[in-house]
Amino acid sequence: MQRGNDRLSVHRDEEMKHELRNQLRSGHPTRADEWHDPEPAADDDPEVWSGPVGGLGSPASLERNRLELARHLGRHAFPAKPGELARALRRSNAPGGLVDAVAGLRHGERYENVQQLAKALSGGA
Repeated sequence: MQRGNDRLSVHRDEEMKHELRNQLRSGHPTRADEWHDPEPAADDDPEVWSGPVGGLGSPASLERNRLELARHLGRHAFPAKPGELARALRRSNAPGGLVDAVAGLRHGERYENVQQLAKALSGGA
């Protein structure tokens, strides 16, 4: 509900939205001074943005593993054994910890999809 006590008129407000539209959509910082912009996350920061941080076997761990695997493996990688999947992850420049975890799985197993692989990595297999 408009109360009528805006600093700018409705027309001036629309003009300003139009002027800033391209700048906001550009994906570049909108400030002139760099120190105003938020700092990007570091590689070693904990992943608290993705939800609750859980231990091995928790739903959060399963979800995190599935997301990370799906980022780097496509459907064409399955069905496969851990060694084949580790090579596919290396080719797609996956994080070293993920590659090592997949390479450390039992060699006799064969995984049909990302869900099965994520469960095995989370300790739920």
